Amino acid sequence: MTFFILSIVSIAIVALLLLLVLVEPGLPYRVKPPRMSIDSDGFLCLLGAMADAKVHHYSRMEVHTNGRDFFEAELEAIGKAQRSVHLEAYIFHPSPIADRFLEALTERARSGVKVKMVIDAIGSFTTPNRYFDALRDAGGRVEWYQPIRWYLLKRLNNRTHRELMVIDGEMGFIGGAGIASHWIEGDKPSLLRPVGPAWRDTVCQLSGDLVTGLQSTFAENWLESSGNVLSGEDCFPICKCGGPPPPADASQPSGLVIMSTPSAARSTRARMVFQILLACARKSIHINSPYFVPDRSAVGELVRAVRPAVEVKVIPPGKFNDHPITRILSRRGYGKLLEAGVRIFEYQPAMIHRKIMIIDGLWSVVGSTNFDNRSFGLNDEVNLVAVDPALARRLESDFERDLAESTPITLAQWRRRPLTERILAMVFRPFERQQ
Repeated sequence: MTFFILSIVSIAIVALLLLLVLVEPGLPYRVKPPRMSIDSDGFLCLLGAMADAKVHHYSRMEVHTNGRDFFEAELEAIGKAQRSVHLEAYIFHPSPIADRFLEALTERARSGVKVKMVIDAIGSFTTPNRYFDALRDAGGRVEWYQPIRWYLLKRLNNRTHRELMVIDGEMGFIGGAGIASHWIEGDKPSLLRPVGPAWRDTVCQLSGDLVTGLQSTFAENWLESSGNVLSGEDCFPICKCGGPPPPADASQPSGLVIMSTPSAARSTRARMVFQILLACARKSIHINSPYFVPDRSAVGELVRAVRPAVEVKVIPPGKFNDHPITRILSRRGYGKLLEAGVRIFEYQPAMIHRKIMIIDGLWSVVGSTNFDNRSFGLNDEVNLVAVDPALARRLESDFERDLAESTPITLAQWRRRPLTERILAMVFRPFERQQ
């Protein structure tokens, strides 16, 4: 009888803890916008101080649109590596494009280049460990982030969602794209989603001082996964002489690499930066997000922004969506935004996986963070936050092309959404903060 009672109590405790995980309210993230202009050096330093991120100068940025462009750029960079290739990925799925990456990495490893990879154990759950045997035999190292072990179960919900690569400590790639067939061939047949063409995405190529921030980000989860500290001039060559040389061009952009890891109290650096940028917008807020499930604080900031005549436009996916439940929960929240004047356009040609935010045609955020709680409060993420009108114009041009291929959602349309969608939204609402 005692054993039975203890069993019931234990099950009740576990059920209570699970319930708390599902319904735990988010932090309010109240922001009082600073008085300084967002195009000032002071504002850039403020963001850096808030996010504990160094302000980087003397950098160059190049935007690659869609998989056939950014994959080729990454493969070309790997082929030219002389000292090291460091790659961290949530998605690295067996596929023809992943085979090409492994072949390039294996060839470099045989040539003496130090190849290190961190792969998320859940995001790449279907990728067998033996898939990397040839790379390991050539001298490369592959580590799994948070593998399924009994002593790691308490952190099972924390994943590395970062998608980044650093070449020789001097060139880097950052964005939301993993390495899989989605970005080349599109989705495979599924009962839950229609087959679609290649995913729409963006990756930014960096060189110069900003790459140090990407390398530091990789170093964090390399330690977490391998137990080894990443150090040395071959990893951080820009530090050899105490810093970079003076810039040849004073117009070169400045920015931050925001390394976001959830704290024990649920806050993240990325969430703080997103909130203050939203609060400080004076002209426009343009958002691309494949999983757009903003919390109350973000919704409140978007509503407050649009009322003083800030143009707020959001492009989430349309019918092509790899997480149908997330789309249902996303659409559930459209009402308040549409009522306030936020304009929402669902992308039609394919799954849109871009994770971009552009503020006032000046600030750009590019990285792995989705506009949802999983990215803001549960996953390890990384973002480039840059103040550069040229980069913003380049990203805006893609945004405008995406708008032209998107369907505007009106409040009247939203109110007429199918009954089945409404019911499913109610059923899955307790899981909203897990999306």
